[in-house]
Amino acid sequence: MKRPALLMLCALAACGTPQEQCISRNTRDLRTVDRLIAETQGNLDRGYAFETITVYEDYWTRCPLPPVAEGEPPPPPRLCLDERPVTEKRAKAIDLNEEARKLDSLKAKRRDLARKAEAVIAQCKAQYPE
Repeated sequence: MKRPALLMLCALAACGTPQEQCISRNTRDLRTVDRLIAETQGNLDRGYAFETITVYEDYWTRCPLPPVAEGEPPPPPRLCLDERPVTEKRAKAIDLNEEARKLDSLKAKRRDLARKAEAVIAQCKAQYPE
């Protein structure tokens, strides 16, 4: 009985305070742009990008058993060939000049979003003081 109560308490603690929730909700775009800046900077540093693709690989599994009439023995188990998706990261050539322009554009957008976020953060702190 103690374990479910502990799990519920941990889940509630992970939600954050109302102030943190307000700040997080209103700075989502800023965090996204920060992630894109880090990715673009990494691409420039490496000289190439990564692309995520899904390929399908074959594997053997037990076939589903067909319905049998009452009183008949079930058929012997068989193996069937099936597919499962596998996600892979592969290197991809990029235009470094275009990537540099994209990075400059993202940095300008980040400055704009950070300026707007300051007012929103102050408003959240005033609305939900801790």
